[in-house]
Amino acid sequence: MLTPFKFRKIYRASAWYDLTATAIFATPWTFLLLIDGIIWLAETTGLPGKMIEPDIFHIFFANLLGSVVIIWSLVRLKLDLTILARYDAVARFLFSAWMIYALLNGASYFILLMLVPEIIWGILQSLPVKDK
Repeated sequence: MLTPFKFRKIYRASAWYDLTATAIFATPWTFLLLIDGIIWLAETTGLPGKMIEPDIFHIFFANLLGSVVIIWSLVRLKLDLTILARYDAVARFLFSAWMIYALLNGASYFILLMLVPEIIWGILQSLPVKDK
């Protein structure tokens, strides 16, 4: 069982992780740089799964995701409420389910770079906390 202090450190770290990991998704220009890099790595390493060039629809949803996650991260950092960590854990498990779905349907294994942290943060933010 975690102390409230340790749990606070975990959920704040997860918010900082989200802020830094998803900022690149927030604009079309940064997202396209990311995708170009991932496509290059996929071709270079020969990892299984397919990568496609994104169209404007993909870019729009990536930017929407990046923008919402940035705001959600800032809200968690500003309000600093334990209950938000619990909601975030649920969101992480949902994101993880969709990543697993994509992997099972032939998506690039680079999704694992996002999937593993999502599962870890989700588990950590689901751990019980001692009463004060």
